[in-house]
Amino acid sequence: MNYLLRSTSIAALAMAPFITGCATKKYVRTSVAPVEQKVGELGTTTIAQGKSIEELERGVARADERAQGAQGKADAANAQAELARREAAEGRTIAEKGVSAAEAVGKNLTTMGTTINGRLENIHNVKMVSNDQVLFASGKHELDADSMETLDAMVAKSGSLKNFLVEVQGFTDTTGSKQLNLELSRKRADAVVRYLSVKHNIPLHRIFVAGFGTENQVADNKTRDGRKQNRRVELKIYVPADQATSTVSSIPGSSN
Repeated sequence: MNYLLRSTSIAALAMAPFITGCATKKYVRTSVAPVEQKVGELGTTTIAQGKSIEELERGVARADERAQGAQGKADAANAQAELARREAAEGRTIAEKGVSAAEAVGKNLTTMGTTINGRLENIHNVKMVSNDQVLFASGKHELDADSMETLDAMVAKSGSLKNFLVEVQGFTDTTGSKQLNLELSRKRADAVVRYLSVKHNIPLHRIFVAGFGTENQVADNKTRDGRKQNRRVELKIYVPADQATSTVSSIPGSSN
């Protein structure tokens, strides 16, 4: 009996470490392992949350960049708007000056028109005292030396006249189109008016100018000399009848 007890005790003591080891492993399985699992899950969650936070930060950065870009565009738009406002203000100022200038010109033209109309209201009481002309090369509207000499002589002859008016009419031959000839006749007349105004200081309000193209041909366009006679600018000077002391004259050597 005692032997059996001793054997049992010895066996129990021999099994004790194994029993303890089994208990420890069981504890680990039941207590520690779940904790480790939770820690692992927490780590996974933390990593996922970290990625989410990084993505959120990147989203915030992109939003900030877009906001800065929008602000830049807004600043640029404001600058353009301010420039437009300044240009509009300058435009209004220029327009106002233009209106004032136009009004002044209108008043001057009205005064000039009144003066001219006053002088011409009784056209039958004026008389032509000079009838001259200058000729031009084919297709040209510039004055040559002979034309300038003719105009100088005409002005010298009429230098003592008062209240005179000058009628300037441009013509062409029939070479070329009707529209081109009309424009050319105007340029020829303008060239004469420019010379009288600039060289001899004849006021423009004393000059009436027009271009008639191929109208009123004075010679046959089938001949060279006839075409030459038609490429002309006629100049006629009129004065009030009571100032006309002589008959119509022309400059010696000029073509009529």
